[in-house]
Amino acid sequence: MFSGLLELRQLTINNVDHSSHSLQLGRRPRPTALDPTSWSALHRCLAQREELGTANPHVIVTKVTKTDASPASPAYLSHVLDPAGVAPKHLRNTRLVDLVNDLDPKLVAAVFGMDAESVLPYLADRVDPTRLPRMRLLMRVTSPARSSS
Repeated sequence: MFSGLLELRQLTINNVDHSSHSLQLGRRPRPTALDPTSWSALHRCLAQREELGTANPHVIVTKVTKTDASPASPAYLSHVLDPAGVAPKHLRNTRLVDLVNDLDPKLVAAVFGMDAESVLPYLADRVDPTRLPRMRLLMRVTSPARSSS
C-alpha cells in the first residue's frame, strides 16, 4: 500500500479544515488543499459516517469499523475501487502527473511531502516549449509564416 493510502486510512474528522477545503495528511508539512471533486468525495465519506451513526473518528468508516475507533483495513482501501476497474495508485499517479505538468514540480513535491527528485518521473515525455528560450524564439519566427499561408 502506498503512503497516500496509508494517510487516507489514518485520516480523522479532526484533520479536515472545512474553511480552507483542505486536509492535514500524515506528517506533511502543510495542509493539502482539495480540488472540488475531492472535496465532494470527502463530503460523501462524512455523510456515510453520519448515516452509520458512528463515533469512530476516522473519515473512512466501514460496517466493520463503525462500532470501534479503528481505521478501515488496508484491504478495504486497496479494493474499494475494484468495481470501477481503477486502482487507487493509478488515481494518485494520474493526479500527480496533472499537477506536476500544470504547476511547478518543486511546489508539488513540497505540498505532497516528497523530495524534488521524486516528482521527476511524472515529467517524463513532457517538454513545455514556452520554457525553452530557443523554442520561444523559433515559435515567434515561424508563427507568422504559418498564419499567412
